[in-house]
Amino acid sequence: MARYLVPVILFAVMIPIFMIGLQRDPTELPSPYIDNPAPEFELPRLRDANATVGSADYAGSKALVNVWATWCVGCRQEHDFLMSLAAEGEIPIYGLNWRDRRPDALRWLEQLGDPYVASAFDADGRVAFDWGVYGAPETFLVDEEGIVLHKHIGPLNRTIWERDFAPKIDTEPEVSR
Repeated sequence: MARYLVPVILFAVMIPIFMIGLQRDPTELPSPYIDNPAPEFELPRLRDANATVGSADYAGSKALVNVWATWCVGCRQEHDFLMSLAAEGEIPIYGLNWRDRRPDALRWLEQLGDPYVASAFDADGRVAFDWGVYGAPETFLVDEEGIVLHKHIGPLNRTIWERDFAPKIDTEPEVSR
């Protein structure tokens, strides 16, 4: 009898755990970098392997770091939004091309447009690993001091931008007249 009771008890214990998991937003995975310094990095530029791009390039200003790849379906979904965001000029966007082939990534930007101030080429995924990337796309908002203010997993769109990113960017007090 006990042999049949053990699986029933284990199943009963697991039900609340699964229920809690189903209520969580999958795009809000914890990140050890929120409210902490972003990992510093320097990698070859995607467009010019003899030049580098890294955290020093956006130091002193708020910036987005967007992890993307040509094999990533979600990256394709968000690309038009990133193009419009770049055109608005509200915040610089730095790309981290992750585990991709350089020719494929260059062709992607030529065909779809390039929303990035610069893209780092992270062929082996070392820097993305340092940032705690789970998959592409992921976007990080970094402040002037190099602190990660927000991390979003999945494709960005206008709704997510206005809800999660814009309030963290617009921190300047408004001047009343």
